[in-house]
Amino acid sequence: MMMIKQRYTNQRGFNLIELMIVVVIIGIIAAIAYPSYLEQVRQTRRANAQADMQELASYMERFYSENYTYAGAGANQPFAQSPQTGQAYYQLNLLNLTATGFDVQAIPQGSQAADSCGTMVLDETAAGTPANCW
Repeated sequence: MMMIKQRYTNQRGFNLIELMIVVVIIGIIAAIAYPSYLEQVRQTRRANAQADMQELASYMERFYSENYTYAGAGANQPFAQSPQTGQAYYQLNLLNLTATGFDVQAIPQGSQAADSCGTMVLDETAAGTPANCW
C-alpha cells in the first residue's frame, strides 16, 4: 500500500480574536490621547490670544504716546479677533478706556469656550487675569 502524504501549508494571517485585541488596544490609546490632544489645542489657541492681546496693548501704548490719553483708541482698534484672520477663537475688546488706563478683554468663542481660563483680561500695567492662565 502506498501512503499518500498530505501537505499542510502553514496558514498565515490573523484570526478574529487577534484582530479584536488590536482594535481594543487602539481604542484605549485613543480614549486616553484624544482629550489630551484637545487640551493642547486649547492651550495653543489661548497662547495665540494672549499674544494678540499684548499686540493690542502695544497699540494702546503707541496711541497714548501720540495723544497723551487712551480714551478714543477704541474707534481705531486694528483687529477684533484672535487669530486675526480665519476662524475666531477669541473676540478681543478694548474696555474701560480712560485718560490713564485701559483693559484688553478676550472672550472665548466656539470650541474654545470650553477653555478652563474663560474670559481673559490684560490691563495697562500688563497684569493679566485670571492669574493662573498667564
